[in-house]
Amino acid sequence: MRAPYTELYVHLIWATWDRLPLISSNIEGQVYASIAKKCQDCGCDLLAVGGIEDHVHLLVKLNPAVAVADLIREIKGSSSHLVTHEIQPGEFFKWQGAYRAFSVRKLEVDTIGRYIQNQKEHHRTQALNIEWEEPAE
Repeated sequence: MRAPYTELYVHLIWATWDRLPLISSNIEGQVYASIAKKCQDCGCDLLAVGGIEDHVHLLVKLNPAVAVADLIREIKGSSSHLVTHEIQPGEFFKWQGAYRAFSVRKLEVDTIGRYIQNQKEHHRTQALNIEWEEPAE
C-alpha cells in the first residue's frame, strides 16, 4: 500500500503580550531555537523564522496529523517556559493568546520564507505586507 503524500505549508504569526518588546536580541536566538525544536518534536519542518521585538513569523511544513492550533499551543508554551524558567527567571515574558495563520501555496514558499527571514529589514524600511503585520485580535 502506498503512503500518503502531503505538502501543507502555513505562515504563522503571533505577538508578545500587549505587543511589548519582549524578544530582545539577547534571547532571540534561544527563543527561535526553542521554536525549531518544538516544530521538530511535533513532526513539522520549520522552514523560516523571523520577527522583531514584539512578534514572530514562522513558515512551517505541517505534519498532517498535527492541528495548527495544537502546534502553536505547543510552541508558545515551550518557548515561554524556556524564557521564564531558564533564560530570564523571574522576568515577565508572555505571548498573546491570539495568532494568525495563512495557508501557503508551494510556489509561494521561497518568497514568504525570504519575507520572514528579513523581518527586521522590512520593519526598518516599512516594506511590510500589512495583512501579515496586523495584530491578531
